[in-house]
Amino acid sequence: MKLIICMLALMSLGAIAWAETGVNRPMLTFHTRGMKPQTADGKTFLRTEETVEWDPQRTALIVVDMWDDHWCRGAAERVVEMAGPLNEFVAKARDAGVLVVHAPSTCVDFYNDSPARQRAIRAPHATPPGELAAEQRWGTAWDYPDEPREPPMPIDDSDMGCDCAVKCEISAPWKRQIASIEIDDKRDAVTDNGQELVNLFAERGIDNVIICGVHLNMCVLGRPFAIRQLVKMGKNVVLVRDLTDTMYNHEMAPHVDHFTGTDLVVEHVEKYWCPTIVSSDLTGGEPFRFAASK
Repeated sequence: MKLIICMLALMSLGAIAWAETGVNRPMLTFHTRGMKPQTADGKTFLRTEETVEWDPQRTALIVVDMWDDHWCRGAAERVVEMAGPLNEFVAKARDAGVLVVHAPSTCVDFYNDSPARQRAIRAPHATPPGELAAEQRWGTAWDYPDEPREPPMPIDDSDMGCDCAVKCEISAPWKRQIASIEIDDKRDAVTDNGQELVNLFAERGIDNVIICGVHLNMCVLGRPFAIRQLVKMGKNVVLVRDLTDTMYNHEMAPHVDHFTGTDLVVEHVEKYWCPTIVSSDLTGGEPFRFAASK
């Protein structure tokens, strides 16, 4: 009996979510920033700015690896600082009709009994539009850099990027997404799997993807639900450049401060992968800035 009640509840929540897809909603307006190559060797770029309009019902927002903890103390503190503004952005996107996908890598089992997780698991199988990343790294499939398209990172993260004065010991303390980012079980989805994302997107007719979270030089580019894979799927992708961070230690090349290092990686993404936006396109007011970057 309990199982039947649970299944009926899941079906009811799914029906609510699907009913909302029939609502006519205003278009989303974003002011994108990008870089376009100006020479055949791809070494000279021109800054571009465009205004685009996206149908919210064909748009998804992916929240990448905003875990409840991190092995690097500084990285964990910045996630806590960014989580409030990011949650505000998520709420605005959700209210606008965007499908919100929470992707806390290796922690999705924490949500197995939730309607949001079941929404991703139960989406009908769809054929991927191209080959999905299969090689494993850090607990999920990983889309590695494609050097003919993308040169090495502009920052040296070979030390794993801890910027603390006393370097932290690498471990895996995360168990879930940070609690200050709300997961709406009536509308959101939870997954860290590329095929599940393909299924969700096919079911909902998703063409456009907004991506935010951490860390840009690692998971926001390489995870199976992240920028490289999304672009290869043929999606229209934008990075929310003020709602991200990097794993970068200022003691490593190019020997700039942590936040300048993040700016360099944002520029790298704009050159080789996708344009960027700022959160204030949805929330109004000013874009988010870390206190230490001011």
